Amino acid sequence: MTDVTISLESGRDDSREAGFGDYLALLKPRVMSLVVFTAFAGLIVAPGGVHPFVGFFAILCIAIGGGASGALNMWYDSDIDRVMKRTQSRPIPAGKVTREEALGLGLTLSTFAVVMLWLATNWVAAALLAFTIFFYVVVYTMGLKRRTPQNIVIGGAAGAFPPMIGWAAVTGDMTLSSVLMFMLIFMWTPPHFWSLALFMNADYDKARVPMLTVTHGKRATRNHILVYTILLAGFSAAMFATPLAGWSYLVVAVVMNALFVKGAIALWRRDETVAEADGYRAEKAFFKLSLAYTFLHFMALMVDKALFSFGIGGPF
Repeated sequence: MTDVTISLESGRDDSREAGFGDYLALLKPRVMSLVVFTAFAGLIVAPGGVHPFVGFFAILCIAIGGGASGALNMWYDSDIDRVMKRTQSRPIPAGKVTREEALGLGLTLSTFAVVMLWLATNWVAAALLAFTIFFYVVVYTMGLKRRTPQNIVIGGAAGAFPPMIGWAAVTGDMTLSSVLMFMLIFMWTPPHFWSLALFMNADYDKARVPMLTVTHGKRATRNHILVYTILLAGFSAAMFATPLAGWSYLVVAVVMNALFVKGAIALWRRDETVAEADGYRAEKAFFKLSLAYTFLHFMALMVDKALFSFGIGGPF
């Protein structure tokens, strides 16, 4: 019998100790990067100002809270992570970290992040962070993900809260501007993930996750992508009703929404036979474009804030 075994009880590979990188992977650093960036944008564009150290610590707490959500998600979803090709290398299914360790880490970091954000800023920001963690772990991961094809739509709210938290860390409130930043991410999430599901459908089907591509088929998914992309363009334009948008945002919004809507129409027109033949090339391109869409929108808001501070331009 080999000495290299994976304990059936713990799920850990007994041949090695978990390293720092294994625990870091539990926090979903790629997802955390979007959380940090949009929260930072919300903090920067918020009216008034905050001491740089307080701002840095607030973003750190939001990042830790986002990472804690990732650890709790991996704890609960470890069974389906073992099935899906895209997630088989995660720390728990790979036998590097146990479910109990992931649960303990997630709960500890969640508590630390919320309490410290409250002490460093205000109760509104802390309450939003606590609700975000609860929504992602309990409402989305435990409640929606395995039960409804609308999992991505409703669950997308969890990823849309960070700019609101960053805003609240400075202002202590929620306004139309912060809500519209929330809506940008909320409406962006479905076409972003559904385009991924079009070429990763086998994974979701194998894991019995009721993604829209599994329950309603790829044609229905393409229809939904087009509808949500058009709605997203509307919320992008609505940002001009706030004091946040200037010329930088105008250029980005016009160009990116034109490209995004064009891409969605192209996906809507695609025949599945053609898509399979070319390896879902258009779908993968749309997915990559969706990553640039969010980044450039929030970057433009920060650029406009910097220009406004120097007396260059102004809100529409």
